[in-house]
Amino acid sequence: MTASTIIFYLLAAITLGSALLAVTTRQIFRAAIFLLFTLIGIAGFYFWLQYEFIAAVQIVVYVGGIVVLIIFSIFLTQQSGEEMPKPKWGRTLFAALAAFCGFALILAQILLHPFPATSDTATEASVSNIGKQLLDIEQNGMALPFEVISILLLAAMIGCIVIAMRQPVEDKIMNNEQGIMNDEGGRANLKS
Repeated sequence: MTASTIIFYLLAAITLGSALLAVTTRQIFRAAIFLLFTLIGIAGFYFWLQYEFIAAVQIVVYVGGIVVLIIFSIFLTQQSGEEMPKPKWGRTLFAALAAFCGFALILAQILLHPFPATSDTATEASVSNIGKQLLDIEQNGMALPFEVISILLLAAMIGCIVIAMRQPVEDKIMNNEQGIMNDEGGRANLKS
């Protein structure tokens, strides 16, 4: 086993393990930290493939921007140590079914469409070439996928804020009726 193979399996273990922990933990702050390690693992794959510019963009934009924004939104909207409510059985089953269908669709597309070998020379992964292809709207352009990913990230941020702000109205009403209020440290005190 070569060093390159060991690095690949190590990066794969970090990325997949962190991704699994990010979706299974019930503490939202820990989920954000596991997402951070998942994105760092993906950047490691880019470094391993010797695409240093893409790896740097991955770290700056996703790790340095998106995850930090998610962590700030968690701190601004709720206490970071609180556990999220346990999901209902129906939602868990639906999420598992959706993940399985997505995996089956991707696997079917990979098996139906082979990757033919080509004798064309690869385009150099320079900043200039990447910028031209990102802005190109022709056949091999990436302008539409770039905009779709932007909308996806916006939807993810809105979802993060909605999840972080969720507190049942019944809990607020019951706390007010019982005379319980929270002080600045987040500890419950009885009103005197």
